Amino acid sequence: MLLEDLYRLMKMGHVQAQGVVDTMTQPVLVLDEHFYVTIANNAFIKSFQVNRDDIVSQDFFKLGNGQWDIPQLRQPIASVIPRAAAVIGYEVKHEFPNIGERTFLIDARRLVHPDDNSPNLLIIFDDITDRQRHEAELDFIVAEMRHRIKNMSAIVRSVVMNARADEPAAATFKDALLGRLDVTFHSQDIAASGETADFESLLRQSVGALVSERLDCNGQAVDVPNSKVPPVGMIFHELATNAIKYGALSVPGGTVHVTWEKGVGLRGRPLLVCRWREEGGPRVGEPERKGYGTELIVGLVAHLVGSVELTYPPGGFTADIKIPM
Repeated sequence: MLLEDLYRLMKMGHVQAQGVVDTMTQPVLVLDEHFYVTIANNAFIKSFQVNRDDIVSQDFFKLGNGQWDIPQLRQPIASVIPRAAAVIGYEVKHEFPNIGERTFLIDARRLVHPDDNSPNLLIIFDDITDRQRHEAELDFIVAEMRHRIKNMSAIVRSVVMNARADEPAAATFKDALLGRLDVTFHSQDIAASGETADFESLLRQSVGALVSERLDCNGQAVDVPNSKVPPVGMIFHELATNAIKYGALSVPGGTVHVTWEKGVGLRGRPLLVCRWREEGGPRVGEPERKGYGTELIVGLVAHLVGSVELTYPPGGFTADIKIPM
């Protein structure tokens, strides 16, 4: 229950308030204007392993041999009653006598007693010790996973680099494989970080520095979720590879225009609507058969539950792509 919800309920009256407070799983205290405890719920008694009789009508800052007399906590709590202010999410980390070191988020708000209009203080304690420990463990696991992915990437790349490729076809395959591996490993590293990626930055990284210089990009800021970074990166790497081999980037004067915008799909789901349009290259036409790169593009878009339309007008290849974000 949020502080604001409890505050509204407690304005109903003392008897109802006590019943509401006792049902809460979060520790709750109500202090009078002199910071003496008037209400302590069952969760507070259990969490801090104290007896109700030992804390009710006692000075909050003297409870448990002064365990709550924390300078960083006293000042914000003491300012609530006279200023009718509120404290939201104040973090307290402390070594408590009975329960050891714990970390709490504390919410406090001024509450006017319905019987005599005296100002009271409502305090809710949120124990986040286990949550922080879990987050720290998760951060460690993610960091270790990223480290292992980088090691694996280096090993795989080394194996491919050292493989003999005497025949032209083998050399071409080797270069294509290295390019795909580099994009995949880089995208996986971004995905493992748990962060989103800016679409234009991802696009330029995926096509490589030389191709990026020949891209004309125009679109609004779009964040790509980390889970979609690897396949999106691979899609545009394959488009760039095809453009270098067969399309506009196979000749000096060719360029690629990439435009994108945010769209809305089924059930209001946000979409990335993108067009890749090549210009200034050799005359193109519908290929007699789909190459591996084209099949990979179509397969990756399908994997993302999106759609792609590949067209081959004489002026240059065009790909219209829609990907749910």
